Parts: sequence; structure tokens; C-alpha cells
Amino acid sequence: MTFGFAPSAASSITTADSVTRLARMLEPAEWAEAGIPLLRSPREVVSGLHSRHRPTPATAVVAVLDHEERLAASASFAPRAVPVDGWEFRNALLAHLRRVIPHDLRRRTPVRTAVLLYCRDGDERWTEEDGAWMWGLRDACTLHGLRCGAYITLTRGGWQVLGEGRGGRRPNTDSAPEDLAETLSDSAASPLRSGGGAVEASRRVAAR
Repeated sequence: MTFGFAPSAASSITTADSVTRLARMLEPAEWAEAGIPLLRSPREVVSGLHSRHRPTPATAVVAVLDHEERLAASASFAPRAVPVDGWEFRNALLAHLRRVIPHDLRRRTPVRTAVLLYCRDGDERWTEEDGAWMWGLRDACTLHGLRCGAYITLTRGGWQVLGEGRGGRRPNTDSAPEDLAETLSDSAASPLRSGGGAVEASRRVAAR
């Protein structure tokens, strides 16, 4: 007679959930092969979002850029404390996109691009959490009729456009935001819609 222990139903479910979550993330190589459009001026985009939303670690900032890379809308939020899962991140991004800008699903080809800036602890190296955000951003863009744009991390060491190798030391999680008026070019003086963590002073400057 042989004695042993059969795996519990709970452990089987947990293993299945872990495998499913791992499937909802993108490795850096997959992201690089996805044909993500390059930002013409990534530092200007990062500085503008940093000034407008003043993100702290564990804050996501999703922004929609028009065909001239001008900011059309943005929102910042802190994701729920749940296991890292691209599906959860996709739902959060989609909910905030729906609040700040109409969808473009009627267009045959997307004309606006969504980018994501995620402020987090750690260094610039890719993490599974980054992979889940990448998956979530790509899927949210598809469901909202947008082109999937850059995924940018903001850490104590600076900012980094993952998959491109471009980055800089400022802004970072410890640096003071620049004056928003200085980060906006003359061509970006059109009214902006923003949600989430934007401060009132920044909104007044952006509305001028």
C-alpha cells in the first residue's frame, strides 16, 4: 500500500492563477518587437507629466498624445493593492481613459497615442510588475481605439523608457517638479483635460 498526499484544490487554484497572471505580462523583448512608436521628446513628456501630476511611488500616470505629441488628456491614480496582474492594470487604465477622453474606436487607424508613466521604488531594471503594466497598456489601448505608446518608469535614479534604452536622471522620485509653464511648449497651449493627482495650481497654469 502506498501513502501520499494529493495536492489540495486550493493549491491547484493558486498555481493556475499564478500561471494566468504570468501570461498577462510582456517581456522586454516582446515589447521591443511590438512596434511601439518612439517619442520625439521623451524628457519633455516626462517632465510635463511629472509637473502636472507630481507622482509618488506606486502612482501611475496615463496620458494621451495627439499626432503632434501634444498632451490631449491625462490621469493619475494609485492602483489597488492586488497581486501583479495585467488584467487588473488594464481595467484600471481603461477606466481612467474613459473618464478623460472619448474613445477612437470608429477610426480605422488610431491617431492618438497613449503612454504610461509609472512611478515606483527600485531601479530602472525591468520587473514583472512592469511587464504587467505593459500588457495592460497595450490591451487598454486596443479597447479604447488608441495606439499603444511608450512605457516609462520613474524611480529614484531617474526616468527610463523601457525597451528603448533612453532615459535621464531628472526628473526622479526625489526631485521637485519643474514649473509647469516652463515644460509646456507654445504649441501645447490648447486646453487640457486631466484627472487623478493633478494639483489645482497646475490646472490653472495649463488652462491659460
